[in-house]
Amino acid sequence: MTELEFDFLRAYLKQRSGLALTPEKRYLVESRLTPVCRRFGLATLRDLVGTLKISRDSSIEKAVVEAMTTNETFFFRDRTPFDLFRDVLLPQAMARRAGQRRLRIWCAAASTGQEPYSLAILLQEAGAKLAGWQVEIVATDLSTEVIEKGKLGLYSHFEVQRGLPVQWLLKYFTQIGEQWQIAPALRAMIDYRPLNLLNGFEALGCFDVIYCRNVLIYFDTPTKADILGRLAERLAPEGALLLGAAETVIGLTDRLSPNPQHRGLYGVAQPALRTAPPLPAAFPQLRVAAR
Repeated sequence: MTELEFDFLRAYLKQRSGLALTPEKRYLVESRLTPVCRRFGLATLRDLVGTLKISRDSSIEKAVVEAMTTNETFFFRDRTPFDLFRDVLLPQAMARRAGQRRLRIWCAAASTGQEPYSLAILLQEAGAKLAGWQVEIVATDLSTEVIEKGKLGLYSHFEVQRGLPVQWLLKYFTQIGEQWQIAPALRAMIDYRPLNLLNGFEALGCFDVIYCRNVLIYFDTPTKADILGRLAERLAPEGALLLGAAETVIGLTDRLSPNPQHRGLYGVAQPALRTAPPLPAAFPQLRVAAR
């Protein structure tokens, strides 16, 4: 693959998925797209690039984007965000919504479903506390392939061993051959939808809790800022946004503010806490007096 071909693929993927590939990721592009070439009967990556330039074959376009999407996930990943949901976020949201008795949760990069199913298990464990409540979990991902796997809720022995306590495996899963399928009642709790975070998501409505973990790290700074600003619009006034351990809103948006007690937890910033807009260049002598 030549530099020009690599540059084309970088721009192609950036435009369609937001993925910001650095030059050292060339080997990753080659390793992940070579199987796509074989699937569509193309001899080389050069042929793939040529096809993408002249063809509007949606199946090839989709295969290229999904091949480059990272879908690493497992049940109760990093544990703390789920303990936080059980011990803090859920009780707080229930107190706020006691009149409506309705909660909405969004997993914005749901991958193969382990994250939304982890939340569904915690909601089931809440038992009588949620009797009579309407709880919605919306799970979205760019890849329709992983969305379909999430809907099926069928996992290998290796997948259920990663993070899932054995008592909940036995309680909420049924063994089917060498695989385990999550209970129909939990599958019914999740509304899976394909969604590209580069596109608008106003139609989803507002949420009490949003999980958008370990996906912003793949985007460049302007794309991160844009997505975070639009996530803020989807949060209820006292809602909660959870990001991955390596992600932050600092320096990207003033519409969200970090929770001082819990790392990775953010809420909608109050207007008084937002950064003042820069002063016009025509009036450099003006200064905001300290209070």
